Amino acid sequence: MLNEHPGFWGVLKRPFVLDVRALALLRMATAAVILVDLAIRSTDLEAHYANLGILPVPALMEHAWTPYQFSLHAATGLWQGEAVLFLLAAGVAGALLLGYHTRLATVASWVLLVSLQNRNTLIGQGGDDLLRMLLFWGIFLPWGRVWSYDARDKPVPERFDYFSAATVAYVVQLALLYWCTALLKNGAEWTRDGTALYYAFSLDQLLLPGGRLLYPHPDLLRFLTFGAYFTELLLPFALFIPVGVRWWRLLVVGVLFGFHLTIGLTLYVGLFFLINWASILGLLPPVALDWLTGRFSPYAPRVRRWQGRLPAWQLPWRLRLERTREPTAGGQRLARAVRDTFVAVVLAYVCLWNLDDVAVLRPAGGLLPAPVRWLGYLFRIDQHWGMFAPVVFKDDGWYIFEGTTATGKVLDLNRAGAPVRYAKPASVVALFKNDRWRKYSENYLFVDNAWMRPYYCNYLLRIWHENPAHAPLRHLSIVYMKEVSLPDYQVSKPTREVLCECELPAQSQEPGAGKKQQAEE
Repeated sequence: MLNEHPGFWGVLKRPFVLDVRALALLRMATAAVILVDLAIRSTDLEAHYANLGILPVPALMEHAWTPYQFSLHAATGLWQGEAVLFLLAAGVAGALLLGYHTRLATVASWVLLVSLQNRNTLIGQGGDDLLRMLLFWGIFLPWGRVWSYDARDKPVPERFDYFSAATVAYVVQLALLYWCTALLKNGAEWTRDGTALYYAFSLDQLLLPGGRLLYPHPDLLRFLTFGAYFTELLLPFALFIPVGVRWWRLLVVGVLFGFHLTIGLTLYVGLFFLINWASILGLLPPVALDWLTGRFSPYAPRVRRWQGRLPAWQLPWRLRLERTREPTAGGQRLARAVRDTFVAVVLAYVCLWNLDDVAVLRPAGGLLPAPVRWLGYLFRIDQHWGMFAPVVFKDDGWYIFEGTTATGKVLDLNRAGAPVRYAKPASVVALFKNDRWRKYSENYLFVDNAWMRPYYCNYLLRIWHENPAHAPLRHLSIVYMKEVSLPDYQVSKPTREVLCECELPAQSQEPGAGKKQQAEE
């Protein structure tokens, strides 16, 4: 069949042919997101990653760990050790951004990102899975071939198009993300009633000003609900149409850019929309890249002069993932065959993992039985795209940290020690330092995570007493003012739920007692 139609293979692979300039943009955007993520996470080095924080290493190993995971960040319980790892991660991410020893920087960034995410799974979100997979597939992509420090002395490639098993994996991964997101949304709110966004915008802990503008319009919310659902379900098919590829790519990139911009303006989802923006840059067709190149060509001489002033640093060791000399033709074919075979096997595994996640009917033990799931946990190619699925979370509310002083005064530690009041804050989102804390507070509610509650309670007490200006506390209650989202703009009466309580012994209620007790321990 293929011999009778010699052009059939060429047509079949068209949707998976990518421009190396687009891959360079994908590399730079991925590295930039990693740097932003590290900057945000670094404000909570002790709270999120040290033994004095909300998840000590022993608790992590007991409750949120598998024997196949690894984490360099779990090797130390000190925030100072975490700071060193964060600086190392920032350094290799910077090298990835510049395209300096690109393959090695990609591998190192992936290892450190997996290590960081494994250290505290209680603050993770769906975007973290995507960022991790972009780095993983990037190991096998030539995203340092152009627009990189590595390419500064090399001639511009005669052709920018590139095809391999890794480009197939990248395109299929993006399609799986949106298909599985849609298929997991099998509740009536998404598929029949069109009320999913109404309930999403009813969540005060997520609602941003853009969402407030849309919330009073039920017909618009119903239209946007079905629009979001069918965009996720149908748009990925456009990635596999082998004719008019560049126009379909422009459509996909344009729609997804607007789609995630809307999410970012209406819902408090942290870096989720930025990660998704970065992920689609590799799809840009040559027509868009030619336009971009033309727009920025006047700055190219300046960039080359800047690159020329950079020292030609070399790594202090000989072992590198980059080629030190040109391989033979036979060696190159063998290396490519081994690489493409490995990528194809991993891609098949990822497809099975996602299919097992969304399957309505599955055999006993699942499509991926337990004995082979270790591979997903070890390389962190496990993934779950259940955003607002199967239905939207409805247990809305806000936290009050009721601290009782030795004199009987009741303070709210969640509002810097102001007197407790139970009325809903004007902005619930403003109570969270960042989206990592918001995600942690969401996980804090689940009964299955009840084990984590005392750690947070004790952490809040400790950091409160470290400030000598704070009044000593004898009791702390973590209270959730639960306000269930109701249909048709009905408002439920908030109910007070005590999730955790901590009592301090009398000798610990003196100013500075927290530090003294810590030193004694």
